Formats: sequence, structure tokens, C-alpha cells
Amino acid sequence: MSNQKRYLNTNQELALSKRGNTKEVFVSDLKRPVPYSEDIKTVFTPGKYMTDDQRFAARRPDVHGFETQVLDTDLTLAGDIIAHLKVATTGTDADWVVKIIDVHPASIEEQEAGMQDHLKLSNYHMMVRSEVMRGRFRNSFETPEPFVPNKKTEVTIKLQDVFHTIKAGHKLQVQIQSTWFPLIDLNPQTFVPNIYKAKAEDFKNQTHTVFNDSNVEFTILD
Repeated sequence: MSNQKRYLNTNQELALSKRGNTKEVFVSDLKRPVPYSEDIKTVFTPGKYMTDDQRFAARRPDVHGFETQVLDTDLTLAGDIIAHLKVATTGTDADWVVKIIDVHPASIEEQEAGMQDHLKLSNYHMMVRSEVMRGRFRNSFETPEPFVPNKKTEVTIKLQDVFHTIKAGHKLQVQIQSTWFPLIDLNPQTFVPNIYKAKAEDFKNQTHTVFNDSNVEFTILD
């Protein structure tokens, strides 16, 4: 077992080392939050959202994807996944969502039993793990604190343990976003003492930044 860090580099590259000093900037529009599923007819949260092809999210300007080159050998993720994000926001609060995705090659044509009818393995972007951190709790769940606007800040997110092999010919991808509605309720993106008592005027669009010294640390089965 070993630990391996993958950096969120320029050109949407998920690399073993940081290259240059770059950043990704996006606007978090609370009137157009990132949905948790591509099934717009869904009222309640179905278990199948976890198998949705994540390309529906990657097409949005407020979702940033970083991926490896096509893998030459199998890569087995076996244990902890910890995202070490370096971020900034023009507001005083923000949520941060990290998704780990297994990108299947376009050459696969068959469909696996149990998959949604409209899904095929060809270029399937399968969500392996996902987690959200409400930014106010980044340092303590007991003592929430605001962000300082435009200040580079570290946010650490521990995802669920995993045992999954990204096969040779596939790619490993990380998606970063700030909303995941309605699975996660909207953060007003303005720090208020009690988010459930936030007023309409507290909900404001903000510009978020993800710096390329952010990385995701994987436990690898050697």
C-alpha cells in the first residue's frame, strides 16, 4: 500500500506533480445550481443517481474536471481518499464538492446488467466516490467560521473509503463543484449564524477559485 497525490493542474490535467501556478475560476449561480442527477423528473433522491453518467455535470461551466492520461496499467484505489483543496471565494461561505470518476474508454459497446436503460459502458463516466464539505466547517464542526473574501484557503475533504480498480485503458477523473442540488441544500454563500434561517437577500452568486496546488491523495494497492 502507498499514498499517491494527484494535482489539479492546468489544461484539466490530473497529474502526479504540480506544474506552474494556475487556477480555475467559475461563478456559482444559485439560480442554476448543479443538479445531483440528470433525471429532471425525479422528485425524491433515488439511489440510481450514484450511477448517473457524470458527463451531464462536466458539460457545465461551474463544474471543473481534471483527468489523467489513459492508464497503461491497472490502478487500484484501496482505502482513504483525501482532497486537499486550495480555494478562494468572493463571498464569505461556500460548499465544495469532490467527485472521483472512472472514465471508461469509448471502445466499449456493451451494457452491464443492472445499469440504467440509457447508460452504456462506452465512454461511461462512473462516479466512484463523492463528498461535500460545507466550507464554514472546514476547521471545526463545533465552531463555524467565514471565509475571508478572495483569500486563498485550505479545505480538506475526506471521502468514503474505497476499493476500486481503474483498469488499464481507462482514465481517473476528479470533478470539483460548489452546488449539488437538491441532494445538498443551497449554501447562501454569505456567512450567516444559522444557514436554515438565511433570508432571501443572503443568497448571492459568488466567484470561486480552485488553485492548482490542490491535490487529491489516494491510497493505492501496489
